This record gives sequence, structure tokens and C-alpha cells, in this order.
Amino acid sequence: MREYGMKHQTYEVIEADKGIRLDVLVARELAISRAFAQQLIKEEKVYVNDCKRKANYRLDVGQMVAMEPSQPTELCATPENIPLDILYEDEHLIVVNKPRGMVVHPAPGNPAGTLVNALLYHCQGSLSGINGMIRPGIVHRLDKDTSGVMVVAKTDVAHRHLAEQIKAHTAKRTYWTLVHGTLAEMRGTIEAPIGRHPKDRIKMAVNLKNGREAITHFTVQERYRMYTWIACQLETGRTHQIRVHLAYIGHPVVNDPVYGYKRDAFPIQGQVLHSYSLQFIHPITGEKMDIKALPANDFMVCLQQAATQR
Repeated sequence: MREYGMKHQTYEVIEADKGIRLDVLVARELAISRAFAQQLIKEEKVYVNDCKRKANYRLDVGQMVAMEPSQPTELCATPENIPLDILYEDEHLIVVNKPRGMVVHPAPGNPAGTLVNALLYHCQGSLSGINGMIRPGIVHRLDKDTSGVMVVAKTDVAHRHLAEQIKAHTAKRTYWTLVHGTLAEMRGTIEAPIGRHPKDRIKMAVNLKNGREAITHFTVQERYRMYTWIACQLETGRTHQIRVHLAYIGHPVVNDPVYGYKRDAFPIQGQVLHSYSLQFIHPITGEKMDIKALPANDFMVCLQQAATQR
């Protein structure tokens, strides 16, 4: 029997976790990213019944998992000369069109090449410090594979005002997406609380018992034979809200690797989801801002493919 030190944390697999991947359970129990969990497994800091296992190993009831919750290397955000698609900029804030595939801020597994690295270079370090050194200026986020409009604060005053508008739902965010199936209604509202998935803690889900209020409004832009192009407006801002809500009503986002179907054949990396517009009041001038960005060609090609599929 292997002896473990004080740093190790142990977990006995219960019935609800039967069949769960080892890396998913480690990430959940240690509250770390899945990428960092895989790193710990590779470094042989995780054992199942005293045996080394791969990250994709499926666990069974009664097995004992021993994990060493070592800390990841401390992250720091440094300026990098990465091109930005700037939609608006002044001394108080900057609005950019984030490309698909770019992570917003450094994290384990993505320590560089992020939007924050690019902003630090472009703004010469002049970003709000409210969210610390890793997320300077970041008022709201987009998933790695969601493209589109994002506002970033250069000053603490601007940051506080923008964050309050998002919290009070006076800032309007509209997304374009392509979903499976044809929606019968031209417009509608999905109101269902969102929280952590009860079995897979890496995912979100509609959680009627422990979820937080989540409201998504949608309007049909175009119907195709097997798909629908819709615009979604967020009234709340829960993690993965649009993706979770649309999957919940039976119309998952096309090519969504987490909440969608597994065999989508569309020429795009990640979900077909784009932050099309952002409306807010300028925190200093009081001007009504309405900033839009058309999606990149990969999104438009998906619409063309959906229109021609039979």
C-alpha cells in the first residue's frame, strides 16, 4: 500500500461518479482547470488505487483517487505585440473585436498570447487595475472560441461604471449564432437558472435547485431547412449562458464541443457564436455607444453551408 504525504487529498468514487474521466474528477475536486489536472496526472501526482492511470481513464465505484494539489506556476501578464481589431478607443476605454481562438486572459495552459497580453502592449500598460495583474481592464469575458465585441476599461473609474451597467442589465449585448433545428417562434425568451452541472463540475447546466437566475432573449434572423440563424440578447451574464440555454430547449449551437452534437461537420473551430453588438453609456461622456462587428468569414461560411444543406 502506497503511503501518501500530508499534501495529498484522497477521494473515494461514489455511484454518481461512475464512468467519470480521471482528469475531470481531479479538476473538480481540486478546483483547477482540466488542463492543469492533466498536467498533474502526467507528472504522476495522481494515483487510482495506488496505480498510475492516464487522464482519460474511466473511474469505477469504490476506487480511491489520491491527488497532490500542487500549485501551478504563478502567472503574470506581459505585453506582447499581437495585432488587435480596434472598433473604438479613447483615453478611458477600448472596444475590440476579439478573434475566435484567442483566450481573454492568462490562465494555466494559456500563459501567453491572450487578449490581455495584446492590450498591455497596445495600451502601454494603461489599463484598469480593479481585476488585478492577470485580468487588467477586463469588464466582461468571451469564451476562447466565441468571437466579437468586447469593451475593456483603461481606468478604474471607467471600469466601475461599465461593470455596474452590465450588472444592472442596462448594457445590451447581442450575439449571433447558428443552431440546430428550426425554431417555430420568431422571437422568445428562455428563463432558466444556470449553475454547475450536478455530475460534471467542469460544465454548466440548467439547475433548478442551485442555479442562478439566467434570462436569454432570441430573435430569428433566418430559417434554413435544418438550422436557424438567431440573434440572442443577454439579460444576465452566466457562464456559457447562450450555449446552455439553447441546448436546454433542444436547439444546441452548431459545432459546440461541450453542449452540442458530437458529429457537426462545419468548417469552423469551436461553436458558431459571435458577439455582434454592444450598447452602453460611455462612463465619462454619457454618450450612447452602439458598437457592432460583423463575424469573420468562417462564421459566414457556416451560414452558407446551413442554407444549402438538404
